[in-house]
Amino acid sequence: MARLKVGVFGGSRGMDIAKNFMMLNCDIVAVCENREKQHSVVKDAVGDDVTIYTDFDKFIEHDMDAVVLANFFHQHAPYAIKCFEKGIHVYSECISNGTMAEGVELVEAFEKHPGVVYMLAENYPQMKFNREIRRIVDTGSLGKILFAEAEYNHPGNVDNKDTKLRYIYKKEHWRNYVPRTYYLTHSLGPVMYVTGATPKRVTAFNMAAPKEAGHIDASFVCDRASNITTMNDDGSVFRFTGCATFGAHHNSTRVCGTKGSMENIRGMGDQVMLRYNGWEKPEGAPTKSFYDPNWNDDQEALIMKSGHGGGDFLTARIFVESIEKKEQPPHPYDIYSATVMSSVAILGHRSSLEGGMPYDIPDFKIKEDRDKYREDRLSPFIDKYGDKPSIQCCSDADYKPDASSIKLFEDEIESKQ
Repeated sequence: MARLKVGVFGGSRGMDIAKNFMMLNCDIVAVCENREKQHSVVKDAVGDDVTIYTDFDKFIEHDMDAVVLANFFHQHAPYAIKCFEKGIHVYSECISNGTMAEGVELVEAFEKHPGVVYMLAENYPQMKFNREIRRIVDTGSLGKILFAEAEYNHPGNVDNKDTKLRYIYKKEHWRNYVPRTYYLTHSLGPVMYVTGATPKRVTAFNMAAPKEAGHIDASFVCDRASNITTMNDDGSVFRFTGCATFGAHHNSTRVCGTKGSMENIRGMGDQVMLRYNGWEKPEGAPTKSFYDPNWNDDQEALIMKSGHGGGDFLTARIFVESIEKKEQPPHPYDIYSATVMSSVAILGHRSSLEGGMPYDIPDFKIKEDRDKYREDRLSPFIDKYGDKPSIQCCSDADYKPDASSIKLFEDEIESKQ
C-alpha cells in the first residue's frame, strides 16, 4: 500500500502526534497553524519540506489521505465534518464534540460519507498497564466484570509559569473554562477499553477548592475534581474522574469481577496487582500477584520512543491499520463511542450543577436520541466569535479568579508578545 499522506491541524500538540505517524511510515505533507511564531517549531519537528497553512479551508485542499485534529479541545467537530466532505479520514484528539448538537452533526455527516475512517485519538487505553488489564479481563478469569474505576489526576505547580503559559497563552483559552467532567477520555477511555462496556446513564459531583490569590492564574474553574459515575449497557458501573487535581499525580485503572480484581498500583509506574478469591482462582495461580507487565509487541522499540507511556504510537497505529483495512476502529475509538464519551462529559457537568441529577446518555445511532439534542448548544467556553459561555463552568456560578492573579497572568502574557 502507498504511504499515507497525513496533514496536521495544530502545530503544538500536533507535532508530538505527527512524529508517531512518521514512525509508522506515513508522510506529513501539510500542517495548519495560525500562530506564525510556531512555524519554526513545525519545521523542526517534521522537516522543511512540509507545507504550512494558516487557513483550514485552504489546508484541506492539499493532497492528503488523513487529517490529525489537534486544535482546541472543544472545536474538533466542525473541522472533522469539513474533512468528511472532502473524503479525508479523521484522527481527532479528545473530545469529539464540544456541544450535544455538534455530536449530532458529527455523526450525521459521518454517515453520509461511508468511505471515511474516523478515530478518537485517545491514547491512555494503550498504556502498558491498561493493555495488561484488558488481556487478563479477556481471559475471563476475573468472572463477570461488575465495576471499574479510573482516575486521571494531573495537579500542577501554580508557580510554574513557563509550563502554564506554554499551554494557556491567552485569558480566553479553553483551559481557563473547562469543567472538571469534560476532560474525561483519559479515564473513561481506559475503563471502556478494558471492559468493553458503554455508559448509558451518568451522575456527577464536584469538589471545589479555589486557588489562593496572588498566583499567575486566569482560570474561572474553582473545582479540583469531579467524581463521575455511570451505569453501563452490560449492567456494570464505572466510577472515574475527569482531569482531577487532588493529591499526588497518578493515572490509575481498576476492574472488579465476580471472581477477582486487577489494578495498576498508584505511584509504581506500570506495576499491576492481580487478585483472586482463593476458591475461584485459576489452577496454579496465586491469590495475589504483583508484576511489571510486558508489551508483547513486535514494535516495542518504537513504542518506547513514543509519548504518554507508548500510547501515542499504539493509538496512531490503530488508525493507520483501520485505514489500510478499510474499516472503522474498534470500541472505544469509533465515532459512536467517541460521542458517548462527549455526552458523558457534557451531561455529567449538568448533573454536577444539579446536585447529581442522573442524565441518560443518548445513542446517536438512534434518530430519536439525535432529535432530542439537535439544537442543544449549551457551552461553558467562550466561542470563536468571543461570545460568553451559555452555561457556568464550575460549581460556583459567581466564581472568578482574583484581580491580582489575572493581572499577573496578563502581565506575563504581554511580556512574551
